[in-house]
Amino acid sequence: MEKIEGAAVSRCTDSPYLRPLTLRYRQNGIQKSWDFMKTHDSVAVLMFDSSRRCLVLVKQFRPAVYASEVERRFPGSLAAVDQDTPQGLLPALPGSVGVTYELCAGLVDQLGVSLEEVACKEAWEECGYRLVPSDLRRVAMYKSGVGLTSSNQTMFYAEVTDAQRSGPGGGLVEEGELIEVMHLPLDDAQAFVDDPDVPKTLGVIFGIFWFLSHVAPGLGAQ
Repeated sequence: MEKIEGAAVSRCTDSPYLRPLTLRYRQNGIQKSWDFMKTHDSVAVLMFDSSRRCLVLVKQFRPAVYASEVERRFPGSLAAVDQDTPQGLLPALPGSVGVTYELCAGLVDQLGVSLEEVACKEAWEECGYRLVPSDLRRVAMYKSGVGLTSSNQTMFYAEVTDAQRSGPGGGLVEEGELIEVMHLPLDDAQAFVDDPDVPKTLGVIFGIFWFLSHVAPGLGAQ
């Protein structure tokens, strides 16, 4: 997962996942404009494996995180990316700087498929757990990236057991996914959230806080 070679960046001229746009508008009589991205909505699934008393998370390499870390550590690295020809990212950093811990999640990019069905599909593909929509509890719907995309993400919760895990997960190879399933012991959850050196998304922080306040108190000691 962390063996990254030949990293190069170019302008994104066409993508099925995002489209850069500019909104021009008048607010209180003042003409303004704002650049934003049209992106897909998404779902996220927080799973608690009661057989192991673990939260089920995923770990994966995020190219955007990697490129941003290169720019953060070596300012100006992305400044020259103003043409279609890929520009190599130098100096190269280890792939570990682009790895993050997240909830199982996926894009809502198919018509006629419910959010619950998308969530079940992602739980199987990424983590190997077989779920049906009735297994899911809707936690929240919130805006993500309000300054840039303002897409909606809907978070679900499901309690699962090892008996429901009939596959390895890991994502779809044909879609370039390389995902590692992580079982976080419940006793370590708070420390995981509090550790600033563990790269993680806001979604996983919110999900764990929600679990610790809404679900964990009813589980009892073991």
